[in-house]
Amino acid sequence: MGLNYDIIALDVDGTLLTDAHVLMTETRDAVREAAHLGAEIVLCTGRGPMNTIPVLEELGLSGTIITHNGAATIDAESRKVLHQYEINIAELERFMMFCREGRHHFDVNTAFELLVEGQLSTEVAAMYSGYKITPILRDISLPLPADLVKFTVFGEKEAMDSVEMAWNGWTHGLQHIRSGDFFIDVQHPEASKGDALKQLAMLRGVNPSRVMAIGNYFNDVGMLTFAGLGVAVANSPDGVKAAAKELTLSNEENGVAHALRSYAW
Repeated sequence: MGLNYDIIALDVDGTLLTDAHVLMTETRDAVREAAHLGAEIVLCTGRGPMNTIPVLEELGLSGTIITHNGAATIDAESRKVLHQYEINIAELERFMMFCREGRHHFDVNTAFELLVEGQLSTEVAAMYSGYKITPILRDISLPLPADLVKFTVFGEKEAMDSVEMAWNGWTHGLQHIRSGDFFIDVQHPEASKGDALKQLAMLRGVNPSRVMAIGNYFNDVGMLTFAGLGVAVANSPDGVKAAAKELTLSNEENGVAHALRSYAW
């Protein structure tokens, strides 16, 4: 059986996993089959490595993972940072003040740590628990770590729509990107899943035509358009579907497995 792609990049939440963050057996088996046939499976996610590596392990795989929307590329086995884009802290202060004044929950992330200010509400604590994240409570009087790679604001969709609209009117030296209905990420302007995947393909000597990517949200568009075959799951917004070359079933219907068996071999 011939394999059509050398690198297969998979978004995690809303794509590889169900909405309850479960890896279904059919999807797991299809991903393992692709790896067995010789594809390099690269999880390409907005998550940090600490809650991405367990997903990779559940797949029975190891290797390179692209985390924090491309801001940190990690070797999962050694847990070493291969490359990261760090945020300008001075630029970030404006976003932090906006969130404090508007009472929007936010966190700041180094490659391996997620830090929050103050006490967590029940809703926020449940969100972190669902993503299997253990936040570190940060003393607001202390300076921020110098090696931040991502700032994330979390809230109801309507609140995030309002925040996004406000930030769209700002001029600043960072980028903000909607990574889900309830999340907006702020990062280095050059950090993206698409750019990180392009760098990895060049390092491996793999032509983009031999790269397949599957995703579901706006932070996936870069990798969907870079890949020779970009596939959007059925639960993607219309703008993401428009950026993909093919569509597959939803994340609740083993969409990744369906796409791999339809196109990868």
